[in-house]
Formats: sequence, C-alpha cells, structure tokens
Amino acid sequence: MSSEFILEQSPPEPDLSVRYGDDPEQFAELRLPAGKPPYPVVMNVHGGFWRARYNRVHAGHLCAALTALGFATWNVEYRRAGMPGGGWPGTLHDVLAAFASLQAASAEHKLDQERVLVMGHSAGGHLALCAAAYQPTITRVLSLAGVADLRGSYNEHLGQDAVVAFMGGTPAQVPELYRKADPMQLPIAKTTLQYLIHGGGDEHVPVSFSRDYARHKATQGESVNFMELTRVGHFELIDPQSSAWPTVAATITNLLEC
Repeated sequence: MSSEFILEQSPPEPDLSVRYGDDPEQFAELRLPAGKPPYPVVMNVHGGFWRARYNRVHAGHLCAALTALGFATWNVEYRRAGMPGGGWPGTLHDVLAAFASLQAASAEHKLDQERVLVMGHSAGGHLALCAAAYQPTITRVLSLAGVADLRGSYNEHLGQDAVVAFMGGTPAQVPELYRKADPMQLPIAKTTLQYLIHGGGDEHVPVSFSRDYARHKATQGESVNFMELTRVGHFELIDPQSSAWPTVAATITNLLEC
C-alpha cells in the first residue's frame, strides 16, 4: 500500500482541541500518552505546500503513533495560502502563536516544557525551521522532507508554483519577503539541535534541498544533522506503517531524551 493512503484515511481522534487564536483555523489538537507525567512533547506542523485544501488531519496518523510511544503531540492547524490572513507572514505567525500556546498549556496538561520538539513535514518543515529561527526558545527542530530552500522551490516550480501563492509574488517581485522566509538565509541559534530527514526517492520535494541546507548551515557553525534514506519517498516519513518509520521514531526519541 502506498503511504499516500494517509491523505484519505481518517486517523484516531485527538483528546482535545485547543484554540490559540480567534480564527477558525487557529487551533491545535492535543493527544496525551499513558504513563507518568510530565510528558515530552512533539509539536507537529503539517505540510501541503501551504495550500488551503490540505489540513492537519492526515498528520493525525503520525501524532497518534507518537502518542503511543509515550509522547504528547500538539498537531497544529494554521491559516494557509488562499485564506484570510494566510500566506507569509501570517502562516508563520500562527505557528509561533501555537508554540506559545503550547507553553501556556504545559502546566494544565502536565507537559514537560524542557523537552519540546518542533517538527514539520514538507511545507511544515519549512515552517518549523523558520519558527526555530524566529523563536530562540525552540531548542529542537526536525524537518521531514522539508522545503528548506525557498528559492529552490520557486526555481523548481514545486507544487505548481505553490511558493508564489504563499509568498504573494516571485523572488524578483518581493525579494525582501523571500529573504525573511527562506530557511537557507535565516540564522538559527548554534545551541538549537537541527535534524533533517529526507527520502532519496522523494518526487515532491527534492532531497537536494535538505542536503544543501545541511551543508550550508554547517559552514555557519550551526548544529545540523542530515539523514538521507535511500529509495524512500515523500509520504513514507509520516506513515507509521512504512519502512522509514522506525528511523523517524528513533530520531524523535533521541532528540527528546537529550
């Protein structure tokens, strides 16, 4: 079965939804594990080329699997391109607000504020890396098949020029916005642990984006770890039934134990 099934199949329901803003799209789904608190937390930012038609539901499979492993999960919904307030920078503002809301909810839900991982897949990987650049209290970030090179996304016309819709123009039209939104150009604190996992068989987001990002950031003295998984596609990284899942789960576990 192709890992794309997760786009169609409903995941297990979350324990509750928590609003972080007044817009209907500004909320996060919380799943709590069994076991003794406080719980380490994975804040997940879903992908979908920032487009309105893709929401957080498909990422529920990933979050449910992580909760079964003992992690609380905070699955973030956000305003996307084509929605009022969506696109750059509103979408990032939502992700940052969701992170702040997670911190505020930690005491009530017995979450471990010292062990929080911000993770994103595809366009969510882009947003996770940007969030780490703009919010220095994020100490762990994981990009799964992330759009780590915004100009590269434009040059490759990814998702039928999804980045142009997200940014509100081309790099030539809004160069300063691209500079502020491109993970390749945004410094992240050297104390922040950055991990990138990308499938070598990814046909949606080229593995070269993560490879080039890791190489460039290493020259800046940032703490970057990159793993390329041979013959792994785009959706396998968020499919708990895939052969790539044990590597993803082990990476998350290691990040939250350090």
